[in-house]
Amino acid sequence: MTAAGDRLLRLVRGDFGVRRGHALPLGSTVRRDGVNFAVFSRHATDVSLVLFLKGEVEPVLEVPLDGRTNRTGDVWHVLVLGIDPAVEYGWRMDRIPNPQPHLHRFDSRRVLLDPYARGLAGLEGWRQGEGAGKHGRVGLLRSQAIDHEFEWDQEHPLNIPLAESVIYEVHVRGFTAHSSSGVAHPGTYEGLVEKIPYLKELGVTAVELLPVSEFEECDNPHRNPETGERLCNFWGYQPLSFFAPKASYSAAGTAEGAVGSFKAMVKALHEAGIEVILDVVFNHTGEGGDHGPTCSFRGIDNETYYFLDLRTGRYLDFSGCGNTVRCNHPVVRSLVLTALRYWVTEMHVDGFRFDLASVLGRARDGSVLADPPLLEAIAKDAVLARTKLIAEAWDAAGLYQVGTFPAWGRWAEWNGKFRDDLRRFVKSDEGMVDALATRLSGSPDLYRPGGRAPFHSINFVTSHDGFTLRDLVSYDRKHNEANGEKNQDGSDGNLSWNCGAEGETSDPAVLALRARQARNFMALLLLAQGVPMILGGDEVLRTQRGNNNAYCQDNETSWFDWGLRERNADFFRFVKTLIRFRRSHPTLRRHIFFEDDRGGGAAAFHGPKGGPPDMAPESRSLGLHLGGGRGHDDLYVIAHAGWEPQVVALPRLRAGRSWRLVLDTAREPPADIADPGDEAPLARPSSCTVAARSVVVLVGR
Repeated sequence: MTAAGDRLLRLVRGDFGVRRGHALPLGSTVRRDGVNFAVFSRHATDVSLVLFLKGEVEPVLEVPLDGRTNRTGDVWHVLVLGIDPAVEYGWRMDRIPNPQPHLHRFDSRRVLLDPYARGLAGLEGWRQGEGAGKHGRVGLLRSQAIDHEFEWDQEHPLNIPLAESVIYEVHVRGFTAHSSSGVAHPGTYEGLVEKIPYLKELGVTAVELLPVSEFEECDNPHRNPETGERLCNFWGYQPLSFFAPKASYSAAGTAEGAVGSFKAMVKALHEAGIEVILDVVFNHTGEGGDHGPTCSFRGIDNETYYFLDLRTGRYLDFSGCGNTVRCNHPVVRSLVLTALRYWVTEMHVDGFRFDLASVLGRARDGSVLADPPLLEAIAKDAVLARTKLIAEAWDAAGLYQVGTFPAWGRWAEWNGKFRDDLRRFVKSDEGMVDALATRLSGSPDLYRPGGRAPFHSINFVTSHDGFTLRDLVSYDRKHNEANGEKNQDGSDGNLSWNCGAEGETSDPAVLALRARQARNFMALLLLAQGVPMILGGDEVLRTQRGNNNAYCQDNETSWFDWGLRERNADFFRFVKTLIRFRRSHPTLRRHIFFEDDRGGGAAAFHGPKGGPPDMAPESRSLGLHLGGGRGHDDLYVIAHAGWEPQVVALPRLRAGRSWRLVLDTAREPPADIADPGDEAPLARPSSCTVAARSVVVLVGR
């Protein structure tokens, strides 16, 4: 037998044959008798299915498709009988003749990835593509047919109401890659599972995972100018697949193993009462701009999948990453919906945060659609009806839709105005009392006019993109030199304050003020109406040493140092106790805005003297009284960003109730926050003195 014949026998597992196949579903579908392959391409004239043995570079078999029998509409399809379901494959496409080569970038020399593939082969080892050229391993990737059975037992969606949620944003690899993590499989889905007891102790209800669909981490051309270290695409906002979970995040290190590992992680989190939200990237792909790699969409049907200048063929870039996916084209819209349904029905995730979601509302010419078809389809999809939908309501081309994102009553938003206003208030900018009152109220200025609720505001002070909480109170400016871009990357508008010294210091006064400011931020975040989101590591004051764009730092800059759990145990206790306090008081998690509440739990803002708040530019104090209607405790929140102590008059309580101190950020731990039931009564029932730059919370019972 020839070598070619031997290789072919290794592919075949039954009665081999080739049949016409079926146009739906798209992608590779494992059947009892073989595998059906189907791919969309409107403009290709020559299409071949290319099959590979596992791990081999050269094809074992190519199957040319007949445009008369293997094409239904714009879908090319073929059924291959008797082959191993774990086959690796790709598509070869061409257009002959091609009168518009600037729009249709067909190249029959390339083997292309299937946009619907559930797994990719070739990215199994984290950072193993560093010697493969400027695009890493992209040109060597293959699609895989995945038919993974998993025993879910009695696992079911948790469907925690969004208003009851506390979200924890975390990077799968960065969470346990540090040597201090102590897990069996660092940097993996399995490693995250080992840290579930930590998440439960903290009290969060959901993890929001930075991108987990396949990307090539080795496509970053930069080096750290100080160390020469090759940098990488650590965050993963360069998707090569919308379906395939990242293989190198799995202890198994294979595409099929990643599917199993991811499902096991979701199951374990659900059993612990924690939901899974995915950060998904549909606004662009890892194929980049005009000089990026061609590995899938560009070679399959460039003009359909991307925004193009129809005259020149250049990519229109609203994402800041070189290309923009044409999401409102019906074919692309179907692809996105299928991917979302897959993650919900097969992988059991609970929600999605959409990166640069405003891109998804643009028309072919880049204009902003009033009722974008894709966003409406997602909002009204029957399968996604109970799935959490969170928009990053802006894009890289200047479109900012916080408060105006097309919602249909379904979409929540990352509230960038909450972040900015809290940062301005806490660092004591002028004229921020009115803005703080609005943000503590759930941002009714943004969400009430459109019929949305406070829980449509995803409140955050920090996220992966920007300073950590510790750095927010430790740096006046970014320090991104290690990114190899001459400190020109990352935002300059951080609204941060270093409390008197830039970066690391041993000055006890500066360190005490930074700790107080960190407590102030966390308190206001968790006491505001809306849904709080905490950046993973902020609860133990993780630092990135002033780097506010650590997208390329696969090292201790980005990794979670688990030694901080003990070194900053006081702050961890503050945060977890504050989360428990929030969860025990329904008045902090309202489903309607204050002005719409006609019950006994009314809310009122006060100034230091007890009357209406002082909104003058020089004012820096605000009191919020949340009435204890329907049998609940009264709460009084005092935020004071002034430089001097402030005597504050307290609201009168009903007979038999008295004010007790829950937290005071000016006090040193453990007196900064009381354990439930240990709140001490105030010495004076009618007033209290609030220290400079502090937050005080009282409970009336």
